[in-house]
Amino acid sequence: MLGTMPPHLCYIFLQSPQPISRFPSRLMVPIQRALQLKVTKWGALVNWAFYGDPVSDNFEEVSAKAFFANGRTLDISRLTMANLDTVEQQMRDCLSGNGPSLPHGTVHLYVCTHGTRDCRCGTVGKNVAEALRREISARAEADPKGLASRCTVGEVGHVGGHQYAANLLVYPHGEWWGSLTPEHIPITVDKVIELASKPFSIHSPPLLPLNWRGRMGLSKEAQ
Repeated sequence: MLGTMPPHLCYIFLQSPQPISRFPSRLMVPIQRALQLKVTKWGALVNWAFYGDPVSDNFEEVSAKAFFANGRTLDISRLTMANLDTVEQQMRDCLSGNGPSLPHGTVHLYVCTHGTRDCRCGTVGKNVAEALRREISARAEADPKGLASRCTVGEVGHVGGHQYAANLLVYPHGEWWGSLTPEHIPITVDKVIELASKPFSIHSPPLLPLNWRGRMGLSKEAQ
């Protein structure tokens, strides 16, 4: 499992207007294709993320969130074919060190639940996503000011590595964990909160070494 994460310097999550469970096996709409062609040149990956209630069926105008290996982030309220070049330049600026950073402690958790691509992601992945939501919600309710209240859970399309389902992507840290089950979730959330509670660097040791697929910003050799 070690080193099975595709190396990247940036991960861009386009907000999907539809649940991942409704995706075909391979979804590639014009805005996604055009963006991926541009950002691949400088080491970025593009995927869809679903956070809850559908917004619309419109895949031509979306919002997005981009995370960078240098710790920068970029929230994009509106992405279309018309402003694609402008948004890409903003991303390049973030990669070069300009741009906002997330507030300390904010963590975004993304589980691959793309079941039409591989049934393991649709079953184990979905179960893990639901277990994560329950665990995060319970901890946030018990301690409204705690770090769990600053965690969000989303579902994403295909990330590669079906055999490692369930796959969990942790950003802005860029940690990829695989082979998770609902039974792993309490300790997984413990580690997520540990990530959020102290300084993090690209050279920090993995917190779940047996489930670690890799980290954003590291080459396969470095992993």
